[in-house]
Amino acid sequence: MKLQTILRHIVGYCVGFSIFAAGIPSGLYLVSIKMDRYLPVNVIPTEKIRMCVALLIGTIGIVFALWSNLYLLLVGKGGPADGFGIAISPRTQYLVTSGPYRYTRHPMMFGALMVYFALSLLFNSLVCLGIVAVFLACAAVYLKLVEEKRLLEDFGDAYKQYRSTVSMLLPLPSRKRP
Repeated sequence: MKLQTILRHIVGYCVGFSIFAAGIPSGLYLVSIKMDRYLPVNVIPTEKIRMCVALLIGTIGIVFALWSNLYLLLVGKGGPADGFGIAISPRTQYLVTSGPYRYTRHPMMFGALMVYFALSLLFNSLVCLGIVAVFLACAAVYLKLVEEKRLLEDFGDAYKQYRSTVSMLLPLPSRKRP
C-alpha cells in the first residue's frame, strides 16, 4: 500500500472517530445535562436494569461498528470516510456483502445508532432518545439519497441485487428475491 493511501486511511478514520465516537456522544451528554431538567422523565427507572440494557445495546453497536470498518478495509479494500460525495479515505474497490454486511447494508450506521441509543438510556434521557430518533430519520434519508446512489453507481447490478435482499439499516432476516 502506498504511503499516500495509508495516510488517507488514517485521516479518514481520525475524522470518522472524532465525529461519530467523540463529537456526537459528547453532544448527547451535553444535551442530557442541560435539557433533562426541563423534561425529567425516567426512561428506565431502575439504575441496574438501565445500565445492563445500555451495556448490552452499546456492546452490539460497538461490535457492528468495528466489525464493519474492518471488513471494509480488508475485504472491500477501502474505507468508510466518504461523506456528501467527498472521499476522505480511499473508497472501497469491492462490494462487501459478507460479515456484518450480510445483516444490514449499513452496519456502521447501525452500530453508531445503537451506541447513541445505549448512551441515551445510560443518561436516562428522553431528550437524547428524541435526538437519536431524529438522527435515525436523517441518517435513513442520507443513506438512501446519497450513499446508496453512490454505491449503485460504483457497483451497478451487483448492488441492486444485494439491495433487494438485505435490509438497509436494521439487521433483519434476508429477503428472498422475487
